[in-house]
Amino acid sequence: MAQMIFLLIVAAIVWLGYRKFVADAQRLARKRREAEMERQTGATGTLVKDPETGEYRLRRDDE
Repeated sequence: MAQMIFLLIVAAIVWLGYRKFVADAQRLARKRREAEMERQTGATGTLVKDPETGEYRLRRDDE
């Protein structure tokens, strides 16, 4: 019984690690794609509209 519990815990850790890896890979691919589009268009950043003030600003990396 102890081996089964240990196996389930290891499987859960592996599954969570895989999910984290996939999420990071998708985030990095998106950032790379955006950087490539900025390079192709000659832009220095992407503008986003602030919903509170209605003003445009450069998008931060954490958005």
